[in-house]
Amino acid sequence: MSILLPQPIAAYFAADSAERASVAACFSETATVKDEGKIHAGRAAIHRWKTEASSQYTYVSEPFAMAQDEDRTIVTSRVTGNFPGSPVDLRYAFTVNGDKIARLEITL
Repeated sequence: MSILLPQPIAAYFAADSAERASVAACFSETATVKDEGKIHAGRAAIHRWKTEASSQYTYVSEPFAMAQDEDRTIVTSRVTGNFPGSPVDLRYAFTVNGDKIARLEITL
């Protein structure tokens, strides 16, 4: 099933599937990402987070559902790869400001 994602979120998933190092460009300079209990603040920290995660595991993320929760867009994606517990459905809670992502929280 294909879903129509808002442009900044679609750009995030496209970058994550092609050139993971470019994921940070989808975020504002002061954005934050919360993943695995850790907060990565600022575009440079987000770049380090994605670079480190991508060097550890190979994976594919396939968004299949989307919902609104106040100011957040919640995207559920099936993530399959060479990590413990694969495959897993993850919830990506995006807060978008203009054409950039201001906040992302990834949870089970």
